[in-house]
Amino acid sequence: MTIRFEALATETCDTIWQGGHDAYDMVPERRISDGDGVPCRHCLRIIAAGTPYLVLAHCPFPALQPYAETGPIFLHERACQRYLADGDLPQVLQDSPDFILRGYDDEHRIVYGTGRVIPTPHITARAAELLSRDDIAYVHVRSARNNCYQCRIVRD
Repeated sequence: MTIRFEALATETCDTIWQGGHDAYDMVPERRISDGDGVPCRHCLRIIAAGTPYLVLAHCPFPALQPYAETGPIFLHERACQRYLADGDLPQVLQDSPDFILRGYDDEHRIVYGTGRVIPTPHITARAAELLSRDDIAYVHVRSARNNCYQCRIVRD
């Protein structure tokens, strides 16, 4: 099985870049990156030191429901090139020793028993294992320290 890492959709980010509000109907906060641990969820790269970025609340689910977690994410302040979705580990996942991987079903509910902290070198194999199951539609990658959404992994 082949898998694909998916960044936030450009349309979603364009709304924010054009002055839109976040999941809490707030204007995103503007900050300057220190270059350490500020991952853009659109290009899936670390935002370089001295570069302006936005902090906003994001809900990576299509509708509100009990499992629709909302949390903080970062975006470059200005439009950046979206990560080319493929099976290679994005840069933002290479700078931490581990991440949480969690499977979700077609109704966007957590598939219990799938969530666990995975060492970074094993992310691809674990995602493929989860996605080989019929009851899992996609996998979230989340920070193992703060549970922040990083990206989605799907079948290719």
